[in-house]
Amino acid sequence: MEKKFKHSSESEVILSQLMLPSHSNFGGKIHGGFILSLLDQVAFACASKHSENYCVTASVDQVDFLSPVEVGELLTMKSSINYVGKTSMVVGIRVESEHIQDGKIKHCNSSYFTMVAKNKNGKSVEVPGLKLKSEQDYRRFLQNIKRMEHKKKHDKVFSNYEFNKTELQDILKDFNVMME
Repeated sequence: MEKKFKHSSESEVILSQLMLPSHSNFGGKIHGGFILSLLDQVAFACASKHSENYCVTASVDQVDFLSPVEVGELLTMKSSINYVGKTSMVVGIRVESEHIQDGKIKHCNSSYFTMVAKNKNGKSVEVPGLKLKSEQDYRRFLQNIKRMEHKKKHDKVFSNYEFNKTELQDILKDFNVMME
């Protein structure tokens, strides 16, 4: 069977939702947990469209809350497949909020979800490849390769980490910690 490839535009998902008082935290801003729940739903939809299978969240590699979202703003999440492996996909999501009265738009959040495609028996299944057409397609794909390389280096450093209190005292002296 011939391998299937799709462009990210074939599976992108855009979700817009009005932010209500019931979505707010005690500080009067939209609760980050509510936004994370919406992000996970959008990542699921985007990955499922690309893979044509049920998908699960394997990891959330990065979530940067850049500015608060206010009650009454229109929140829009734009997702795309930025990277594909054999059974996994990285879904990039850009979150913007719009002040409805004046039309001012602000970038509120950027997120990267790694999703894995599953068949009806819960086994991981191969996903279609990704067609790269534009400079942005290439950039997103390469950024994800670099992000994964960085994560592997980080994990390797800390998997072999040996605790030495004397060395740590010198490293931590300028931080807001008390060592006993």
